Amino acid sequence: MSNAANHAPDAATMDEWAGEMGERWLANLKGFESTIAPVGEALLAHAAFAPGERVLDIGFGGGASSLAIARAVAPGGKVLGIDISPDLVAATTRRAAAENVGNARFLCADAAGVTLADGPYDRLCSRFGSMFFPEPTAAFTNLRKAVKPNGRIDLAVWASPQDNPWMSAGVALARRHIELPPPVPRAPGPFAFEDGDYLRDILTAAGFHAVEFTRAEGVLPVGGPASTPETALAFARSALATGRILLAYPQAVQQAVAAEFFALYAQHHRPGEGVMMGYAAWIVTARA
Repeated sequence: MSNAANHAPDAATMDEWAGEMGERWLANLKGFESTIAPVGEALLAHAAFAPGERVLDIGFGGGASSLAIARAVAPGGKVLGIDISPDLVAATTRRAAAENVGNARFLCADAAGVTLADGPYDRLCSRFGSMFFPEPTAAFTNLRKAVKPNGRIDLAVWASPQDNPWMSAGVALARRHIELPPPVPRAPGPFAFEDGDYLRDILTAAGFHAVEFTRAEGVLPVGGPASTPETALAFARSALATGRILLAYPQAVQQAVAAEFFALYAQHHRPGEGVMMGYAAWIVTARA
């Protein structure tokens, strides 16, 4: 069996984010950002950034949240985005310049251990960038130092796989054809913080207080708005972890799984809207 099969589809390491996963996110940037846009919008609405605030954005991906925050805190405010992927840092720096956003800059660093000479900041935000720390309590302890006393943090993290069929349904289909190890609860990855009590304990141990959870749920467009079963399948094969793992298997296996993915996406296709599948996320707020 290929070594690819030895990794759970939702597993990820910081080294992988610094390399292959960062590259894959960048290569599929439009699809990723437009797929998860409903959660990003919910996070920013909940955070309600104000002009003049200085904000850290952790694990900014393609920069959509960072640039939106930068616009919200202007005039007078600024954003520092931190990501471990040099490819994403370079691309987002170019994107900010192209969109004439001058109050945001981007740093390639591991947020778990970064020291910021211009800290502390007023606020900290992360849209799905906080679930990959190998030692989350130590990482959040470090990040608390970067936020002013009583400064606010706002995080978006995925709820359980069962509440996110847009990801988990495809994994279940793939398991009919290939052997995948069972997910490890609380391991770094998209669902590391599905258990709100676990995340609350981490934040409390790191020195945060007044931890609150708000649930965001609904449907999102797999592959982006107006996606079709064909475009959603192409997105899944090139961008999602299960698609990456399948590349190590024979063409016959890949084709069998692709046929089932297509049928799944056809079932959820809404003409003019996209392939709309369920999601649920936690919007988490706390004070330093």
